[in-house]
Amino acid sequence: MRRRHSKGDHPLVLQRRSRLATLLSATLLAGLVGLVPSTPAQAEPDIDDVKARVDRLYHEAEQASERYNDVRLELGELKRDLKAVTSDQARQDKQMRAVRNRVRDAVIRTYEGHRLSAVGQVALSGDPSAFLSQMSTMSAYDSLTDQLFDSYASEVKALGIRLQATTRRTAEVARLKDRLASEKSTIESKLDEAESLLARLEEEEREEVLSRDSDRVPASVPASGRAAAAIRYAMAQVGKAYVYGAAGPSAFDCSGLTMRAYGTAGVGLPHSSGAQFSSGPRVAASALQPGDLVFYYSPISHVGIYIGNGMIVHAANPSQGVRVSPLHSMPYVGAVRPG
Repeated sequence: MRRRHSKGDHPLVLQRRSRLATLLSATLLAGLVGLVPSTPAQAEPDIDDVKARVDRLYHEAEQASERYNDVRLELGELKRDLKAVTSDQARQDKQMRAVRNRVRDAVIRTYEGHRLSAVGQVALSGDPSAFLSQMSTMSAYDSLTDQLFDSYASEVKALGIRLQATTRRTAEVARLKDRLASEKSTIESKLDEAESLLARLEEEEREEVLSRDSDRVPASVPASGRAAAAIRYAMAQVGKAYVYGAAGPSAFDCSGLTMRAYGTAGVGLPHSSGAQFSSGPRVAASALQPGDLVFYYSPISHVGIYIGNGMIVHAANPSQGVRVSPLHSMPYVGAVRPG
């Protein structure tokens, strides 16, 4: 039903009513729109961003892996040290018991035919410390040679030192094993995160990320001697998988590849990029020769082998495996010439 205007309705009043109605309609529409979710669908991940993040995660995992390799080397040395200290302790214990027996025999001979009383009891005691402390106050001490008693005292002291060293080394081994477990956990965490990012991409984009920056493998590399042997081995591994902590024959990490390559050439290298940086004289970038080890990042966490023409062969990361890449495809820090 149409509304009748009263006599008091003025044209200005009617205009204001019209504007109010328009405003109310707009407000109502806005409210209805607000009831509908306005958040756009989740944007597809940007491939360049994913590349950068995956590379960062792989690098962080490799840093943890190289720390793992360093700790593993340290643990190996510590275990050898512990074995030596334990052997020293056993030898010292045997020597101490032999001297103690000679001291006891001397006491027995001195008091043969007499009641041993306290002297005999002390001599037969199984406690070296108690034996020493009591012997020093007894008259039987005068009947023993100074050399024999001093030898016994020295052996007891040496045994105590060996026992302390063994205990300390054992604790250090336990501490390093905890560090190994922590670094392994970090590696696995970074890899899981990288794989999660890659899983969000469409297959075609994923393949682009995994195969980016591919370089052709050179037909031949000018080198001789040990360098040539190391390069031949490394180049034969191109296309194989990258696995943290691996050193062949089917998979490698960066320092595992260089260690195995130079091992075939008769040059021993540790399984650690940081340790390999001390494996030979430093070489300026302008003087690089095929076979030189080249290092990346600070602190050092990646290593490859220079093959000439501004190229290297290296175990890159889990998505690329062993491959050939440009020398300056990563932050370059220096080179050494092993062997």
